[in-house]
Amino acid sequence: MARALDVLQEVPDWHEVGQGRIAGRAHEFGDIVLGRRDNGVSYHLCVTHDDALQDITCVTRGRDLYEATSVHRVLQELMGWSEPHYAHHPLVMDENGKKLSKRENAEGVSHLRTNGWSADEVLRHPLVLKAFGE
Repeated sequence: MARALDVLQEVPDWHEVGQGRIAGRAHEFGDIVLGRRDNGVSYHLCVTHDDALQDITCVTRGRDLYEATSVHRVLQELMGWSEPHYAHHPLVMDENGKKLSKRENAEGVSHLRTNGWSADEVLRHPLVLKAFGE
């Protein structure tokens, strides 16, 4: 990371929707993994490359990936890829404060909709209201 920031001569910032420019903190990450033996490449490299290939102009991700945006901006700058805007949304947590995720087999919105929930019912679910404010 130190070498990458030397090449860039700066720590890239980003535009967060509703907040403006956010100071990058990539120097706090140290070296990051870009390639892995089990699947070839890391999440950071995959998502930034995929966003660039698709000409994504606004990346929407969970708040748990907010800090990783610093790393993504370094990769974008090094590769000459365009800078999208970012919008990090709150996470929906279960009753115990654990993030609902596919990895943990949490029921997704599509499951609720398939089981007859209206969009309004999903939005009024207590866990959604807690995450996004009532």
